[in-house]
Amino acid sequence: MTDASATARTTPQPSSVATDVSPDASPDVTTLTDGVVTLRAHSLADIDAVVEQSCDPESLRWTTVPRPYTRAHAVSFIEGNLAAWGQPGGTRSWAVEWTDEAGAARFGGTIDLRRGPAPSVGELGFGLHPDARGRGLMSRAVRLVVRHAFATPVWGVPVRRVHWRAIVGNWGSRRAAWAAGFTFHGTVPGSHPDPEGGPDALDTWTGSIVPGDPLSAQTPWLAAAPVEGARVRLRPWRIDDIDAIEVRDDPEHWMPSRSIIRRETFPTWVHNRQERMAEGSGIDWCVADIETDRALGSVTVFSRSGPITDVAELGYQFFPSARGRGAAKEAAQLAATHALAPTSEGGLGLRRLVAETAADNEASNAVLRSAGFVPFGREHAVDRLADGSWGDGIHWELLPGGATA
Repeated sequence: MTDASATARTTPQPSSVATDVSPDASPDVTTLTDGVVTLRAHSLADIDAVVEQSCDPESLRWTTVPRPYTRAHAVSFIEGNLAAWGQPGGTRSWAVEWTDEAGAARFGGTIDLRRGPAPSVGELGFGLHPDARGRGLMSRAVRLVVRHAFATPVWGVPVRRVHWRAIVGNWGSRRAAWAAGFTFHGTVPGSHPDPEGGPDALDTWTGSIVPGDPLSAQTPWLAAAPVEGARVRLRPWRIDDIDAIEVRDDPEHWMPSRSIIRRETFPTWVHNRQERMAEGSGIDWCVADIETDRALGSVTVFSRSGPITDVAELGYQFFPSARGRGAAKEAAQLAATHALAPTSEGGLGLRRLVAETAADNEASNAVLRSAGFVPFGREHAVDRLADGSWGDGIHWELLPGGATA
């Protein structure tokens, strides 16, 4: 995972501001540093790196940077950034500088703070040069800018909120904002032009931060860490797993329709699971054959009400050809062990794991029993059956060590 390729906001584009400011005669740009990252004025020395960043595939994917991007674009971009510092309502832009392994100062990208709908609101944008990604630099830069915004009347009054926005799928940008303490607000449909020039507007994620919020992640970002057993391995889902998907023929009341893995909705299904992990509300593993690595089904540990705390629910589904061979039982055991293991051992450190099944789904009930779960309640007439009658649901629980209260 990279820190950020580029947000939906900041792109090294030519400036529309006419200026005679010399890029080598630095205006009154406030320099910010935390000892690892330094935010400084842009200069002509950044031209080549700006061009490299703007021609990088990830930058092209997530921003509306001019195509092709030339040195003239870079010069205009730098001039515009510097000139804006002299304007009362102008954007405040910094070059991100870092020190590489050889001790050399390197251009790492750009971060800017734009005036929002009122001078008390800022809008954050950022993008990293390819060489700077994966080092935690952008989250540091974001913290520096946010601290500066809340401590300084940037546009004449104190800044009381800073917004972040990125095209859906730009996980690097989202992770940088998450690590810096931004609260994720949701997805805005059809709210950004397609960088590739497509006819449809793209969805964007949005978040914000206010004074007093900690400048650190407020929820866990979970990951489908690989776990291996004798028959199966738990691993992250891959898009090419679509080839293994089979049509289910189970009764409809055994699983919510929206949760079923289907070929026609698989990319969206995977994306939704990635969002759950980013929100800290679930981990979804692909259960794969230990020898062939072919996908057999799914196992998940999740929360129905926000980020996982100390209690979560276990769920699973398997393709018809994968049943009856012990794969589901082993996968459930592996996931449950991971969920209840202490965080010091790489687990989730849960106090309690629960599950819910249809009373007539004996195969699923057997999976839970094999993993050590015990029933603690029966919910009557909760599942509508195909014949119009109502079936019961069973609630299960598992505590560390397999003991129940």
